Amino acid sequence: MAGIVTAPSVTAVLRQHAENRPEKEAAAFVTDPLREDGAQWLTYAELDARARSLAVRLHRAAIGPGERALLLYPAGLDFLAAFFGCLYAGVVAVPSSLPGRYRHERHRVRRIVDDSGAAAILTDTPTRGDVEDWIAEEGLGRIPLMATDDGAGPGPDGWRMPPIDQSTLAVLQYTSGSTGDPKGVMISHGNLLHNTANLAEVMKLDDTMRGGGWIPHFHDMGLMGLIMTPLMIGSTTLLMSPGTFLKRPHLWLHMIDRFDIRYSAAPDFAYEVCSRRVTDAQAKGLDLARWRHAVDGSEPVRSAVLDRFNRRFANYGLRAETLAPSYGMAEATLFVSGAVDSPPSSLRVDAGSLERNEFRPTAGADAPGRDVVSCGPPLGAEVRVVDPDTLRTLPEGAVGELWLRGPVVGHGYWGREATNEAAFRATTAEGDSGYLRTGDLGALYEGELYVTGRIKDVLNLRGRNLYPQDIEHELRIQRPELGNLVGACFAVPGAGGQGQDDVLVVTHEVRGIKDEERLRELATDMRLTVAREFGAPVGAVLLLRPGGVRRTTSGKIQRSAMRELFRAGALEPTYADYRSPLLPTPATGGQAPA
Repeated sequence: MAGIVTAPSVTAVLRQHAENRPEKEAAAFVTDPLREDGAQWLTYAELDARARSLAVRLHRAAIGPGERALLLYPAGLDFLAAFFGCLYAGVVAVPSSLPGRYRHERHRVRRIVDDSGAAAILTDTPTRGDVEDWIAEEGLGRIPLMATDDGAGPGPDGWRMPPIDQSTLAVLQYTSGSTGDPKGVMISHGNLLHNTANLAEVMKLDDTMRGGGWIPHFHDMGLMGLIMTPLMIGSTTLLMSPGTFLKRPHLWLHMIDRFDIRYSAAPDFAYEVCSRRVTDAQAKGLDLARWRHAVDGSEPVRSAVLDRFNRRFANYGLRAETLAPSYGMAEATLFVSGAVDSPPSSLRVDAGSLERNEFRPTAGADAPGRDVVSCGPPLGAEVRVVDPDTLRTLPEGAVGELWLRGPVVGHGYWGREATNEAAFRATTAEGDSGYLRTGDLGALYEGELYVTGRIKDVLNLRGRNLYPQDIEHELRIQRPELGNLVGACFAVPGAGGQGQDDVLVVTHEVRGIKDEERLRELATDMRLTVAREFGAPVGAVLLLRPGGVRRTTSGKIQRSAMRELFRAGALEPTYADYRSPLLPTPATGGQAPA
């Protein structure tokens, strides 16, 4: 894939495909893979023509190179035409989720508009009414709105290649973490091309290997991994609505089978959802033998989830080596490391050592400890493990912050120069410079990367470092009624003020339990589980309705957001059990502090 790295721009690559393979299927949007008419298609020639037409339209609307256009689209092919239309015009694409129904969703999109300084908002005709209502609500009428599928634009013949090269900004990729303060990663054409080349080399992709999935097009895994990569190598991308997957997860697997998708990707929770919810009747006729790479990333990868998914679908042709744990992030365009073409591996690590930021495998697989999955060797970027406080580079076997360097690393956050100096141009204590600080904790061990958690999520309780995902996972294992739902554990300062230990709060969604005695028993058992398995007292247990745990658009648990909602008294539990006298009790129902 050397040609991709040396290409002048993403636009030049797509134009070349349109000239060399105009009738080849570039993209499809799959509504139902079990129906003969369940997919809509675009050839490379059609995608190129639509992109050129939009580029001309943007130019005539005086939206020029370097300006930003907010893309508000549901899943579908219209987004692809709009995204590449922006790149064809030299306009910076700003993909976003739709404003949605909830206040925090609508507020987030407004913050993206303000932060990016968007000069235009693009959408499709079916969505236009909702977007207009949101624009009026937010007082954004000064920003022109364009429905790019209304047929009102000029033809493609007036298009001319803008002055762009690999250094030209292509995308503001807004991170999925913060609702109140979203940050736009500046991704250049060169970043996109290098990321594609890395993925293609690691997974041995060529123009005969289709990719696709249901990850949102405004998420880095969806856009950079499942859309850009197939199109840049001249293959085909097949897309499905995230809503379709969440309602009928078996359709993702049938899409992979029917349309011969060789590589797809999803967060860890999606593999767990499939293992638990796809019935034998729904899996009937499924053949996953041709699926080559099932990438698991975007959140901590759990060994138990991979094992369960492998056992569940082995009889349908799934091979263990298809499962590919990976690590990446929007700030690095996407891909950093991945374990491909071999069965997933994990190490059982001594839990006490992890609390001391040491990565020490136990003597045997049955010894007490925590299973940490290997995300393979770093291949997409140079990785260092650094002490986040002293900035000293750590040796193999030490847990520290992961620092990245290389041509896939973005150019910083839009409009945040002070932050960029610290986050994107970091220097180690030894004077080695030019690194991205990820905020992720992990270790390099025998040449492979093991990710252990996020710095901001680690629970420091009475001098011990505990990982919230370990507690959440253990609760779901021991209480079957929690298994298909999500929880969030976090620590809050004690009410006694400075010097008081932080207090652990456990929140978890429950479904179908209305009897208060059953809820009380469940909360008590959860408290005892945490005390028994982790030696940690629980200050409060809050049981929430499904959907009560805040998550990002890609499914990551937003523990920081949950902490702030708890402290503001904004959570609405169906049952709450407060036990710590040091805990400030919000005005919610349930049992008061003892």
